[in-house]
Amino acid sequence: MSAFQNPVNRRVFLKGGALSLVTLGLSPSFLRRTALAMELPRAVRGKTLIVLFQRGAADALNVLVPFGDANYYAARPQLAIATPARVGASANAAGAIDLDGFYGLHPSLSSLKPLWDRGMLAPIHAVGSPSATRSHFDAQDYMETGTPDRKGTTDGWLNRYLAVEGTCEAKACTPVPFRAVAMTAQTPRILEGASAVVAMNSIDEFSIRTNGSEAQRRIEALYRTGSSDLVHGSGSDMFEALKVLRAANPQQYRPAAGVEYPRSQFGQRLLQIAQLIRSGVGLEVAFADVGGWDTHVNQGGARGQLATRLGDFSQSIAALVADLGDRMDDVVILTCSEFGRTVRQNGTGGTDHGHAGAMFVIGGALRTAQRVHGRWPGLAPEQLYEGRDLALTTDFRAVFSEIASKHLGAAQLPKIFPGYNGFEKEWLGVL
Repeated sequence: MSAFQNPVNRRVFLKGGALSLVTLGLSPSFLRRTALAMELPRAVRGKTLIVLFQRGAADALNVLVPFGDANYYAARPQLAIATPARVGASANAAGAIDLDGFYGLHPSLSSLKPLWDRGMLAPIHAVGSPSATRSHFDAQDYMETGTPDRKGTTDGWLNRYLAVEGTCEAKACTPVPFRAVAMTAQTPRILEGASAVVAMNSIDEFSIRTNGSEAQRRIEALYRTGSSDLVHGSGSDMFEALKVLRAANPQQYRPAAGVEYPRSQFGQRLLQIAQLIRSGVGLEVAFADVGGWDTHVNQGGARGQLATRLGDFSQSIAALVADLGDRMDDVVILTCSEFGRTVRQNGTGGTDHGHAGAMFVIGGALRTAQRVHGRWPGLAPEQLYEGRDLALTTDFRAVFSEIASKHLGAAQLPKIFPGYNGFEKEWLGVL
């Protein structure tokens, strides 16, 4: 019998606080919820979804450039990305990276082009929320809850997935503490809900140290939640859960040979996601976000503010993919932003809040290779949404539900996306 299986020793721990769980930047509720998850032997290799949210509304038209539509250049005389260099023509380093003769990647996304060539990158254009809102807060909320124009939704769609697909029948009674991890200071809206979720700035923030008074204060904080019975029954589980994470210490982790992550916060968070996947802690859902996409002023074209942001974004993702290697056969990376930006540039060298946007799906088991998904609505004045924005042709729930079903194996989609009726018939066939 271990020390913490012995009820007398457990009471000694609770009263004297021989050890303390220190989780900097985390609320005591994390400890309570993690304690509820049983720590089991290392999880077998399974499917993982990584969601990367570009907060601030990324400019889809300069991310996934429709250089084949002449109206794009008419609307953006200074901001438009030049057409790709043609064979025999002078090098055009600032031009779009040609994908299919109509669409191209922003030149700062060059790190993603090898993924396209390998059939691992599926761009989606004119995708987003059917809501008409141009509020960052509301649009992010609708996308993360999966319920456009419904402000009363209390949980995120990924947490609902964890809840409805996390029964003993669905998961063979093998819950693990780190099934869902957000590399964020607080639990993001997309993962809020009843299912246990870990949110942390970095794995380094977890530690064990000896400090009696601190331990007692933190245990008492757990009691104040009204769940003292959970604490009494889960002390050893908390320590066992922490052991799993400590075994994946980032100071001991080395990326695959030749892989170098950007030193940015975003790049380092993706490094730690790779670490968790490769360490076998049972990670099924991972989330990270990055801001700085609200480019009202001085957005830039092939170079400038947006280009710099895209460079870090794509280099971080490319490093993650290279680091995971053949594990990408079991991983899907989804990028998304709350909405796009106006078709026409504004008077301050930027773009304003728009409507439809662009997403990337990245994985080693995509069904369609070298194809940009989604119906192009056109950029002629009469084709624009409300006369100013890229029109929506793909509901974001079509993408999310296809990934949930085809990649994660979700079988209860109406519970995950209540009110949506486009299952299967609106799927794009990415997976």
